[in-house]
Amino acid sequence: QVQLVESGGGLVQSGGSLRLSCAASGSIFSINVMDWYRQAPGKQRELVAHSISGGITNYADSVKGRFTIYRDNAKNTVYLQMNSLKPEDTAVYYCHALLRAVRADGPILGYWGQGTQVTVSS
Repeated sequence: QVQLVESGGGLVQSGGSLRLSCAASGSIFSINVMDWYRQAPGKQRELVAHSISGGITNYADSVKGRFTIYRDNAKNTVYLQMNSLKPEDTAVYYCHALLRAVRADGPILGYWGQGTQVTVSS
């Protein structure tokens, strides 16, 4: 059973930094895509940062230059380093992964983490 476990959220002052972690565990052969989404109250879920296994990354315009997504493949973990945080960044942040389970010819499945709250005060 594949699980994504997130950590690192919390309360931080405007201009501060946080690092979110998402560790994937279970019968995983490879992780093709790992993403971070966020959802603020009353708003739709937004793709924040995207990473594929070849090292390609992409970011929402609102976080470019401030957030960095990176992976530790040995630990099946993706991180989101968030710097220069703004109150507008306040949201629940969700890790998402597309991965092959069990073996090379296993199915490609999507998984979501449970979410972690990030609150940025003025």
